[in-house]
Amino acid sequence: MLRMSAEADEELWSVIGDPSRLRVLDLLVSNGDVSASWLAGRVPFSRQAVSKHLVVLEQAGLVIRHKQGREVLYQVRADGLDHATRAMAELARKWDRRLAAIKRLDEAAHSQTKNKRRANPNRRSEP
Repeated sequence: MLRMSAEADEELWSVIGDPSRLRVLDLLVSNGDVSASWLAGRVPFSRQAVSKHLVVLEQAGLVIRHKQGREVLYQVRADGLDHATRAMAELARKWDRRLAAIKRLDEAAHSQTKNKRRANPNRRSEP
């Protein structure tokens, strides 16, 4: 399972940042317990590629597998998905704070420029 740390979050972004792997994860979220063969029938890549993606998802703590008869089925780990959701929400909050700071800096610079123009109305602005 993913650990709660910056290193774990980087691993998480790497895992879910791959569009093919994200497609496999989406299918698991939507369909519950399914086999690698079932998944391979719904994606534009091979069963071997699906299996490799499942291994990465399992190592990241997002997926578990279990045997049902002779078949291996995969399903999403709720706690792993919860961690991913919290990590993404925290990242969104950090970016919101950064963007707000950038906006404040831009508004302050714009205000300074405006005040300089008012103080010296005869100065021509450069193109």
